[in-house]
Amino acid sequence: MRGKLVSESALDNQRQAVRPEDLNDQGTVFGGHVMSLTDVTAAMAARRHAGRPCVTASIDSLHFISPIYLKEDIVLYATVNRAWKTSLEVGVKIFAENPYNGERRHVASAYLTFVALDENNRPTAVPPLIPDTYAEHRRYEEADQRRAVRLKLRKQK
Repeated sequence: MRGKLVSESALDNQRQAVRPEDLNDQGTVFGGHVMSLTDVTAAMAARRHAGRPCVTASIDSLHFISPIYLKEDIVLYATVNRAWKTSLEVGVKIFAENPYNGERRHVASAYLTFVALDENNRPTAVPPLIPDTYAEHRRYEEADQRRAVRLKLRKQK
């Protein structure tokens, strides 16, 4: 199976305008809405890498740094950080953007794990990931460390 570069499956500049129905009673976007957009964007990157349907196995962490307000756009970037036998980790960065002047601020980050499925909905092999840049190599190594923690936690349950 041929490996794939990180850039072959990366999604950049996925965006959605914030609508009134996306807001909570504090006037900021519901965290669950951001979580849903994050999962969808990450799944698209996973699917592009695997060339097959992928399902969410876990969301390690979703850290909210800043709220998102009405009249802002939500902008998401997703990259596959590491591919193992049948699973892969996708990192997502979420930004709020002022659509009138382009100013952005980082509002959240997340790591999600996906499993690729075959025609019978069974886990199936994914292509190896080929990191190219220094940042991609760093994320590649860090993903292995996060996976070790995930597996250790799973064994404790």
